[in-house]
Amino acid sequence: MEEKLKIKISIANRVYPLSIKQTEEEKIRKAAQRIESILKSFESRYAVQDKQDLIAMCALQLASECEVYRNNPVVEESPIAQQLEALNALIDKAMQG
Repeated sequence: MEEKLKIKISIANRVYPLSIKQTEEEKIRKAAQRIESILKSFESRYAVQDKQDLIAMCALQLASECEVYRNNPVVEESPIAQQLEALNALIDKAMQG
């Protein structure tokens, strides 16, 4: 059984402590960086003040990209799917407390 690694991920100026498998660390950190990048892009393009709206727009963009890959049976392990899994893990963790 693989030992859990405790890390902290920052998204939209909030820190999320996570316990993950060490083998997942790189994916989680890359996903968080991608989310931050998308959030900054939306923030600079749109006059949105509420971070929750930016996060929802980000989730919609990533989910729509994932659907493109999901409908393509050639792509089995896409970076988008990995990022969505990481985003879902962060959301689940935040909802738990």
